[in-house]
Amino acid sequence: MTDEPIDIGVLGYRFMGKAHANALDRLPMFFEDAPETNRHTVIGRDKEALAEAAETLGFEHTATDWRDVVDEVDAFYNLGPNHLHVEPSIAALEAGKPVLCEKPLAPTLAGAEEMREAAAAADVPAGCAFNYRFVPAVRYAKRLIDAGELGEIRQVRGRYLQDWLSDPDAPWSWRNDEELAGSGALGDLGAHTVDLARFLVGDRVGEAASVSGHLQTFTEERPVEGGDDETRPVTVDDAYSAQVEYDSGAMATFEASRVTEGHKNDHTIAVHGSDGSLQFSLERLNELEVMTGDARGYETVLVTDEDDPYIEHWWPPGHVIGWEHTFVHENYEFLTSVARSEEFSPSFDDGYEVQRVLDAVERSDAEGARVDLD
Repeated sequence: MTDEPIDIGVLGYRFMGKAHANALDRLPMFFEDAPETNRHTVIGRDKEALAEAAETLGFEHTATDWRDVVDEVDAFYNLGPNHLHVEPSIAALEAGKPVLCEKPLAPTLAGAEEMREAAAAADVPAGCAFNYRFVPAVRYAKRLIDAGELGEIRQVRGRYLQDWLSDPDAPWSWRNDEELAGSGALGDLGAHTVDLARFLVGDRVGEAASVSGHLQTFTEERPVEGGDDETRPVTVDDAYSAQVEYDSGAMATFEASRVTEGHKNDHTIAVHGSDGSLQFSLERLNELEVMTGDARGYETVLVTDEDDPYIEHWWPPGHVIGWEHTFVHENYEFLTSVARSEEFSPSFDDGYEVQRVLDAVERSDAEGARVDLD
């Protein structure tokens, strides 16, 4: 394990850039064995905004071209829009640099396959940033499932509901464009749910064997912010739903929407087995609903004890943690993998498997038929 600080280059400095910079700040305070890091360079297009972001987020240098950075850092964080995931990530891997790339892995299955192949050829960690795997309650749930507490897994139900695009006058952004984003609610939100299901029950049910999906766009165009009545077309879905059959015969139902009034960040996943059930909601991040054995209903478990996953690093029992802590845990695991030259999970291969399901949902919707995955 290297004793030298890991120089980190980050593409993107807005929402995810802040989340990861905050995580890097917290690491040395709470995780004593975390590798030492140095925020080397932040990358973006707007020089003025970039300089301000560097000062706020604690980066030493700025760059407007990621090509000038991949050879200068020890690890590359790709937090840019989806259409920028493929080329910079592959270039960093080919330069021998570990990569942490935001989800979805790529806008298309073909792009995800290229990234997967590049990661397989590189002898460095390559991770897809599915941060909800690092919620203590989710890790607790996986312990129960792996221990057989739920018996044979029969059903998974997942939903991810938001309302930030409910207003048809909400401004257009890159997330509304197929070329830039790949898909809408499907890739933006559904990727998280599909991955969380794989993480929790994949070892017991296998991969998705067939998929039936439906996509819907409710607002066909949106105003351009500051554009004086200018509008742009919306070329991605506002909502999706899917039915999935796994190799084992277990089934799943997934849905996501960015236009569900009254839901801010409602990511809920439930697992039902022959001997019990459990349910997790991101809006109640420290809790897990569990029913096993002879119980006649769900018990609410507060996952804040010292022997619960990651909790020993934070506060006394009963003192809850939040959304931002998932990024601290994610960065701890990724950077430890970098320092030890070990594989990181979720990997690019995991991201690719998620992309296969997303692609199947899109094909099913386009063909009006159920799609088998090879």
